[in-house]
Amino acid sequence: MSTPATSPKPLSLGVIFLTLYIDLIGFSLFFPLGPELLRYYLAHEPQGGLFAALFAQLQAIATTGHLPEMATAALFGGLLASVYSFMQFLFSPWWGARSDRIGRRPVLLLTVAGNAASFLLLVFSGSFTVFLISRIASGIMGGNLAVAIAAVADVTTRENRAKGMGIVGAAFALGFLTGPAIGGLTAGWNLLEAHPGLARFGVHPFSVAALIGLALCVINLVWVAVRFHETLPLDKRGGTTTLRERNPLRALLTLPDRAIRRANVVGFLLVFGFSFFETLITFFTADRFGYSPRDLVGVFVFNGIISIITQGFLVRRAVPAMGEKRAALLGIALVAAGLAGIGLSVGLARSVPLMYVALAFCAVGSGFANVGLSSLISLYASAEEQGKVTGIFRSLGFLARAASPAVAGVLFFQFGGTVTFAIAGALLCVPLSLGLSLPQPHK
Repeated sequence: MSTPATSPKPLSLGVIFLTLYIDLIGFSLFFPLGPELLRYYLAHEPQGGLFAALFAQLQAIATTGHLPEMATAALFGGLLASVYSFMQFLFSPWWGARSDRIGRRPVLLLTVAGNAASFLLLVFSGSFTVFLISRIASGIMGGNLAVAIAAVADVTTRENRAKGMGIVGAAFALGFLTGPAIGGLTAGWNLLEAHPGLARFGVHPFSVAALIGLALCVINLVWVAVRFHETLPLDKRGGTTTLRERNPLRALLTLPDRAIRRANVVGFLLVFGFSFFETLITFFTADRFGYSPRDLVGVFVFNGIISIITQGFLVRRAVPAMGEKRAALLGIALVAAGLAGIGLSVGLARSVPLMYVALAFCAVGSGFANVGLSSLISLYASAEEQGKVTGIFRSLGFLARAASPAVAGVLFFQFGGTVTFAIAGALLCVPLSLGLSLPQPHK
């Protein structure tokens, strides 16, 4: 039985919210900018370098399907997202387990400072190599999501766990709204037009977006330092983690609790399927509707607003009443219907209003599924292992986001968006069936 820590809950949850929010901005900032980034580095990177070799490989893959130019851009954008997510996959369990041993506050301070440094590097990443290093560093530090979510478990009772996870979900939703919006709206704000001499320092057309991310990180760092009180008491801290426990896949397989293992598999498959939307919506709408990055802002803002309403308000009231398991299953079913609906509305009907209806299904479903599963995982785990178990759960989600773009891209450019989104919807029938056997948690 976990008990709330003695730290002031509103302050702790406020800092946790901001940390999660900024991490998700860092992840989603370049969602609408894949084609523009590709064109920029094509024009500025030297022949024979890292980017030239990478681009040649992407072109070779893209020419096997239709729309090869768009396919190359999609693969490039997917690669950037995959690198970021793969780093989170590797480091999320490590940060989570370390916070179980030394406390949440020192780990959050270190990782938020590291995230700020990665954004600073991003501001001056006129070279693709520097850009890639900044994304790797940001992904490593973004593994602190597990620490922040474990802190939510520290300061909420078992009965109120879903309400706490609703705050987590709202931060995710707001981050997914703000990141693409910043990327899309600042796409035309090129500092080099007014100050071309800045190019020698590595400033590039997307530096404004990186500067905004840097400013948010600095605010977060100051807030954590001043207002965040440790949420994990000394008597609740675990021992040193082994190398085996830091491997998320091995740690998952060796978890003694079957319910935690099954819930992790359900979560992995949910994120894998949902990530088809994150990977392909830019290119699907560009192909069928002629959407630009600025046009896509509306899509991400709508999706974010529905997600915020769902996770910030609806699930906080509905999940305690209906139960975490039923909420998760309902959410997965809605996401499956939404993904199939996107394929039909954009690919066949070519109807923008119908697309927004399908987007609403995805956003509402994702909110219920994520809060339900996060709450189940937290309730299944003991107080001493919240960071470790949450780290494994989040790490597998990052692995799903790292693997999904490659699969989604190949399917999209071989069979088209309608078929690909239908496959994504059908895929979610697997976690839906697996989730039926999850046990009800004890409270």
